[in-house]
Amino acid sequence: MNLPNALTIARIFFVPLLVAALVQERISFSVGGFLITNDLLAVAIFLAAAGTDLLDGYLARRWGQVTTVGTLLDPIADKLLISAALIALVQVRAVPAWMVVVLVGREFAVSGLRAIAAAEGYTIQASELGKTKMVGQVAAITCLMASIRHPQFAFAGNLLLWIVMLFAVMSAIDYFRKFWRGIDERVKLRRRKELLMLERRKKAAVSQSGSGVGGFRGTI
Repeated sequence: MNLPNALTIARIFFVPLLVAALVQERISFSVGGFLITNDLLAVAIFLAAAGTDLLDGYLARRWGQVTTVGTLLDPIADKLLISAALIALVQVRAVPAWMVVVLVGREFAVSGLRAIAAAEGYTIQASELGKTKMVGQVAAITCLMASIRHPQFAFAGNLLLWIVMLFAVMSAIDYFRKFWRGIDERVKLRRRKELLMLERRKKAAVSQSGSGVGGFRGTI
């Protein structure tokens, strides 16, 4: 296992730690005289996990270690991290549940589109809107986590979350557009090939039938 893949797997293992830190409100300890509460611990875990997302992709490209396992696990790890953080924030009443339903539902819908497209041999590349949404999600979730004990971050967190919602909907529309355009063209092309092959088979069958009849008449 190479280092980029190890970082991706580490991001998955950060998920239960993040949820535990968020929902356990009694966590607090002192480090060098500085009091660490559950919200600060959750922010630290979340930022560390988000940092591995940037680092694993950078190292994989720089070192030429882009693998199939890493390509499959990376988006799964991202979605697990973001979804777990948002759902945990609903648990502590830091974010409305309906917004989380929209954001998490969008992730499942886009993942489903990509899976169907991949089965058809068509790859949907990540859009710039999707990448911008990811950066916005990290910023919004960080502010919302900090707002648990520091309400002054609540406005910034909610504003960023609304912006993330906008980018999420826009990027989802973009993915659907790419999906229908790519899949529709491929289905049409495949259908044309099937019709051409069927026509050739019919012509071949007629040709063989005609030669067989002609050969039989020649023997009479």
